[in-house]
Amino acid sequence: VIGVVIGKTDVRSFPDRKNIGTERYTFSFTIRDSPTYFINVQSWGREEYIRSLSESFRVGDCVTIENPLIQSKEAEREEKFNPVTPSAYKLLLSENHSVVKTSSCYDTDTRLLALLHLPVKDPQDYYSLGDIVANGQSLHGRVLNVLAAVMVVSE
Repeated sequence: VIGVVIGKTDVRSFPDRKNIGTERYTFSFTIRDSPTYFINVQSWGREEYIRSLSESFRVGDCVTIENPLIQSKEAEREEKFNPVTPSAYKLLLSENHSVVKTSSCYDTDTRLLALLHLPVKDPQDYYSLGDIVANGQSLHGRVLNVLAAVMVVSE
């Protein structure tokens, strides 16, 4: 699978239920290879493997994923922590079998770069900041999708 990384989580650790006293590490990212299709990728493993893999690429990089495991996703549980994707599946990376290679999108396919700027949600499913300000009281307690641009970043 070749795609551009459009999102990425930080590395996290969890107590390993099988080996009491040890930790398992994970991180996930989302890749896109067309305007319509994108998929979440998850990796679990030893700290050294997960940290090394996570540090090997960033959002905007093109990646080639070889030998991922394809799994059905548990939509309700997994989409709390990852972007909602149009696929019923996710990719799982294994330290022993999977390989992730990075390359420049210019070297791979410049069309992939354009995919970085496409929203992952239906364009009709957003609220503007103006809508929220005008209708804030009636929207109280609802989960909303917001499409906005960052104008300034400061301390």
